[in-house]
Amino acid sequence: MNDGEQARRLWELGTQRLSRGEPEAALDLFEQSIAVQPTGEGHTFRGWALSHLGRFDEAIEECKIAIQVDPEFGNPYNDIGVYLMQQGKLEEAIPWLEQAKLAPRYEPRHFPFSNLGTIYERKGRLRQALIEYKAALRIEPRHEPAVRAVARLQAGLN
Repeated sequence: MNDGEQARRLWELGTQRLSRGEPEAALDLFEQSIAVQPTGEGHTFRGWALSHLGRFDEAIEECKIAIQVDPEFGNPYNDIGVYLMQQGKLEEAIPWLEQAKLAPRYEPRHFPFSNLGTIYERKGRLRQALIEYKAALRIEPRHEPAVRAVARLQAGLN
């Protein structure tokens, strides 16, 4: 098994542990993965595990490292935005989420749109929120938070 395959295997084990609610074990596996071969995914998911432990500032720094390793990977931009949102720093989150929308390599591409919708809704910018939620639904029509938000906002704006 080459370094890339070994790093990927450790990363996958870490994601499994994190999905089972074991952030400390996941953190260890992500660190092992990064030690074998640093990747955007390894650093981003290490950040995600840190966020599960309430360590948002460290999670943000880890995502910044992920961006240095792989600037085309969209997840760390979105994740920084989410961690800032969780800290109540809504304005600071916006540019990170905008960057996530533009990232060349990003699979759950609807998330930054939905997250921006949440920010704009919280700030009372309801028309802008609706635009973002609808954009999320064009990408992923079954994204429940955006489905519910569009229905709620359309009812309130009419």
